[in-house]
Amino acid sequence: MPKTARVRYVDRLSVTDLRKENPELDGKKLVNVDILDDGTTLSTLEDATQDFVIANHVVEHCEDPIRALRNMLRVLKAGGVLYLAIPDKRYTFDRDRPVTPLAHLMRDYQEGPAWSRRQHFEEWTRLVDKIRDDERAAHEAEELMVKRAAIHFHVWTQGELLELVVSLQRMWPFDVEMIFKRDNEVIFVLRKGASTASALA
Repeated sequence: MPKTARVRYVDRLSVTDLRKENPELDGKKLVNVDILDDGTTLSTLEDATQDFVIANHVVEHCEDPIRALRNMLRVLKAGGVLYLAIPDKRYTFDRDRPVTPLAHLMRDYQEGPAWSRRQHFEEWTRLVDKIRDDERAAHEAEELMVKRAAIHFHVWTQGELLELVVSLQRMWPFDVEMIFKRDNEVIFVLRKGASTASALA
């Protein structure tokens, strides 16, 4: 970010709690958390108050990514920019997982994500952690659920991500300023339209 930009960092946990939950980060420098909030709701942020939102490898961790994207747009001022970097599952540890269909995401948005939560943890256990034993896999999935582990709930390739963005454009007007594939991720730069505020109300 340019030196003139004032950036506030949002996370669901404080740095102390992040270190407890992720002991592998011990000894690594972490950015101080300015705002404790759920990234899906951004409930502590008022509508149309932010010039930009950066969600760098965040959306895949959201159980309800459409609601998360809606709220990222909600907090932007008219003309504000949303920067998204989302992994393409073909180039990550998610490569063996089936892509999340748009219909699934829409159901999460309309009904809430509880209906699919266990399915995601079980899929993670079998296809990312590679646990083959049924009993052990079920036990591991249950432990992850209890911890509310921040797994990748949804996975996409570039094609499905484009489909998602086009579908969201039909719901809330915004411009796609840029789409860019870089290494294992797809980057989107979206600009909120002046008429988006009423659509998000």
